[in-house]
Amino acid sequence: MDDDHAIVEDLRRRIAASPFHAGFGISVEHATAGDVRLRWDAGPEHRNLQGLVHGGILATLVDIAMGLAIRTVVGPTRRHVTIDLGVHYLRPARPGRLEAAGTVVRVGTQVGFAEGSVTDATGRLLVRASGTYSVTQDRANEDDATA
Repeated sequence: MDDDHAIVEDLRRRIAASPFHAGFGISVEHATAGDVRLRWDAGPEHRNLQGLVHGGILATLVDIAMGLAIRTVVGPTRRHVTIDLGVHYLRPARPGRLEAAGTVVRVGTQVGFAEGSVTDATGRLLVRASGTYSVTQDRANEDDATA
């Protein structure tokens, strides 16, 4: 499936504007409405005490991918926040290039659901995840409308 260039650019702009996301070092590799793929390079500083990429970092990575997939369908006047995150670690991750994918299952008026995964550079599935997201009106947009 071809990228939606407007969605890709919007996500890249949002990531660049967020110190957390920009500092995390992710890049948008693919995006269409409801589907996002990110690339991230895990370094030696991301290892846990066993020498593997820390599971909390993998959970953050897949949550970002699923959340951005939700972002692609909620519209510019709505926001989303994670309210539940389920992560299944299938294989250990080693430093190197990783890809995180997020796919929307459904977005309603108040709640969105997404599924995600993390794979290594060889395509091996490392993580499967599901996320539930609260979807609400963006309060900053409400303030702008009443000002």
